[in-house]
Amino acid sequence: MYIFCVIREKFYLFTQEEVIRQYIIFLLKQVKNYKNSNIWVEYPFKINKLKKRLDILVQFNKRPHILIECKTPKTPITQKTFDQISIYNKTIKAPFLMISNGINNFIFKIEKYKKRFSFLKYIP
Repeated sequence: MYIFCVIREKFYLFTQEEVIRQYIIFLLKQVKNYKNSNIWVEYPFKINKLKKRLDILVQFNKRPHILIECKTPKTPITQKTFDQISIYNKTIKAPFLMISNGINNFIFKIEKYKKRFSFLKYIP
């Protein structure tokens, strides 16, 4: 079975992680009114010459806005997940981060001058 990605305009295998990714894209588009052109899916980038892919990156005013990491519902969100998105964000520098496994969602704002973060109850 396959699921269609409206951003990449292509069918992808119907995996648990892809379902979560498409659900978040739906929320970004339908609830928060982000445009397709502002949502990048499986965006390639490098960390110390290592090739990585971001699950979702939302742009706002041509700058990184929300970095989103998707996991399967069976994957617990642990400190390792927070570390992963934090390492990615050292390169991306988005002011908002989101982690979701479809059951648990964590959204937080990076306060870089205070060197801390605060959790939010909504998608910015």
